[in-house]
Amino acid sequence: MSDETTNANTTSNRAIVSVLGADRSGIVAAVAGLLAERNVNILDISQTILQGLFTMTTLVDLGDADFAEIHIGLDELAKQLGVQITIQREDVFKFMYRL
Repeated sequence: MSDETTNANTTSNRAIVSVLGADRSGIVAAVAGLLAERNVNILDISQTILQGLFTMTTLVDLGDADFAEIHIGLDELAKQLGVQITIQREDVFKFMYRL
């Protein structure tokens, strides 16, 4: 198997979840909780707060979880929390940002 094929297989079920909004308690717990309920594994997480603006970027392994279902759940959670949450498949994210 070529390196390219191996890389495609290891990233095909991974996604990037990004959160942006006013800082408040419970954002990380709510997002992590929703992902855990859907058996999504957090592989890496980074967060920062800049002058009251909360940002979080998370690399997740979707496993067998339904991407569309997770997307809908995150949209609903974003409304509840008053933040912006996006999810993109890792390969799409990498292509868009040429990482």
